[in-house]
Amino acid sequence: MTALELARRGARVVLACRSRERGEAAAFDLRQESGNNEVIFMALDLASLASVRAFATAFLSSEPRLDILIHNAGISSCGRTREPFNLLLRVNHIGPFLLTHLLLPRLKTSAPSRVVVVSSAAHRRGRLDFTRLDHPVVGWRQELRAYANSKLANVLFARELATQLEGTGVTCYAAHPGPVNSELFLRHVPGWLRPLLRPLAWLVLRAPRGGAQTPLYCALQEGIEPLSGRYFANCHVEEVPPAARDDRAAHRLWEASRKLAGLGPGEDAESDEDSQPEDPGTPSSPSSPHPEEPTVSEFYPSPQSSTDRSTVTRRIPVKAELEPQAC
Repeated sequence: MTALELARRGARVVLACRSRERGEAAAFDLRQESGNNEVIFMALDLASLASVRAFATAFLSSEPRLDILIHNAGISSCGRTREPFNLLLRVNHIGPFLLTHLLLPRLKTSAPSRVVVVSSAAHRRGRLDFTRLDHPVVGWRQELRAYANSKLANVLFARELATQLEGTGVTCYAAHPGPVNSELFLRHVPGWLRPLLRPLAWLVLRAPRGGAQTPLYCALQEGIEPLSGRYFANCHVEEVPPAARDDRAAHRLWEASRKLAGLGPGEDAESDEDSQPEDPGTPSSPSSPHPEEPTVSEFYPSPQSSTDRSTVTRRIPVKAELEPQAC
């Protein structure tokens, strides 16, 4: 729904998704519904750092602008996957951290530009243990804790990124979409329980269109640049608990994330067009230029999640014009 709204406004939208089949189908549907042919798919698996680097290389070689980057993909469960690292942190935070870092040169040359990180109210339950940050997650209790920790990492990342980018014209925001009635809600629920929960979901959860409103607000609303680094819910700034506004923890997470993302001392992303990331592997599908202000990511919580991101190549004058009832 986020990508659809951007496409309707005339943006060139790049959907960065793990599943080629679903990503290309989504891009086709969005072109049909929006009447905008500038919606394309590019392959990205956030669980693979090689895939993130390959995507960045392909994007930088084909897209002259990046006005808005929206990190919307994520997972809430490891499924049957057993990795030697924290898969939830990798997909929900480290992958987006690395991708943002590699795309910063293009964001800076496209400034004023924005980064939106989709977080969750679950960040309030998060507690980062830097001695066990990347330890594998096993069992549903650990998954619940790891998910909350990854959402706290999203909020701290937006906070530290704002500090790092002060004065560059690139601003960033953490956005909570609210509880949304989508396929994700029932994905991990036992089959016998779904018929009982489905009616309840319709009563108490937001429609996906409503869930898209706060990320869209952060991506498009004029005049919120002074609020860079803040956390938004229901289309307005919301205060966060002490753990989510701890600047020392945010900086410590930044340094730990650099190591977990495999960023070397020379990869400071301070140069501009020639800052093309070096790729350790995994090819990515080609893409073409993106014209307006956003980057959108589909929220696919599968073990190897993907990101649908919209990127825009030419800036179009837009106002938020969001749906007040959804916020």
